[in-house]
Amino acid sequence: MSGKPAYAPGSGNGRYLALVPLLGLMWGLNWPAVKIVLGEMAPWTFRATGLLLGGLLLVGIAWLGGRSLAVPRAHWPRLIVAAIFSIAGFNVLLAFAQLMAPTSRAAIVTYTMPIWAVLFARIGLGERLDRRRIAGLALGIAGLAALGWPLVRDDQFSVGLLFALAGGASWAAGTVVMKRFPVAGPALSIAGWQLLIGGACAAVGMLIFEGIPSPKPLGLEVVLALAYHVLLAQAAAYVIWFEVVPRLPAGISSLGTLMVPAVGVSGAMLILGERPTLMDYLGLVLIVGAAASVLLPSRAVRLAASAAH
Repeated sequence: MSGKPAYAPGSGNGRYLALVPLLGLMWGLNWPAVKIVLGEMAPWTFRATGLLLGGLLLVGIAWLGGRSLAVPRAHWPRLIVAAIFSIAGFNVLLAFAQLMAPTSRAAIVTYTMPIWAVLFARIGLGERLDRRRIAGLALGIAGLAALGWPLVRDDQFSVGLLFALAGGASWAAGTVVMKRFPVAGPALSIAGWQLLIGGACAAVGMLIFEGIPSPKPLGLEVVLALAYHVLLAQAAAYVIWFEVVPRLPAGISSLGTLMVPAVGVSGAMLILGERPTLMDYLGLVLIVGAAASVLLPSRAVRLAASAAH
C-alpha cells in the first residue's frame, strides 16, 4: 500500500501538534470551571444548560461546515443509549462528585476511564487483555489504592469519589456501545446529537429533582466559568479534537487526554486553592501511567502503521 502518511515531522499537519496541549488545557481547566459554576447553580440545572447549549453549538458548527446532520433511523437507539452513558451519566455523576469531593481527587479518579473501557471491551467486544492492558489495570488499581486507602484509614473517604469512579465507568460503557454499534454520520454531528440527548436527559432530571429553575442573576465569576465550559471546554474542544484525530498518530493525539487530570489538579490548586496530599500525587502518577499504557499504541502498532503508509 502506498500513500502519504497522515503526519510526518515537518509536514503541513505538524501545526496540529500545537493543538494537542491546547486540548489538554481546555479540558483540564474545565474542572475548576465546573466547580465554580456549581457554587451557584444546582447540578441538574447546570448540566441541562451546559449540555444543551454545547450540543446546539456543535450541531450549528456542523451545519455551517456542510456536514450532514442526518442519522439513519435504525441507528437512533444505539446513539441514544451511548449518549445516556457517555454524556448524561458521565456529566451528571461528575457534577455530584465535585459537590462531594475535592476537584483534584475527583479529576484523578475519573480518569480511570480508559481502564474501565479495557474491562468493558473485554466483556462486550471480546478484546484480548495483552500485557500492556494488564499493566494498565494493575497501575489503575494501585492508583485507586493510593488515593483511597489513606482516606478510608483516616475516616475521610467521600462518596463523591464513588460518583467520580461511576462517572468514568459510565463514559467507558458509552464508548464501548459506540464501538460495538457504530453510528453512521460525521463525528462532529454525532457528538452534537449526543450532547443534545445528554442535555435532554439532564433536563428531565432537573424537572424531577429540582423543578423549573427560577431565574436569578449569577455572579460574574460564575458567568465566565459557564461561558468557558460551554464555548471552550465543549464546543471548541470538540471541534479541535475532530480536526486533530484524523491528522495525527493516535499516540500523539492521546497525549491531550493524558494531560487532563494533571491540568485539572493544577487548576484546582491555582484557582480553587486546593492542596493535594502526597498520596494524591502518587495516585495521579499511577492513574496517568495506567491510561498511558492503554491509550498509547505499542511499538508493533506504530511500526505496522508506518509500514502501511
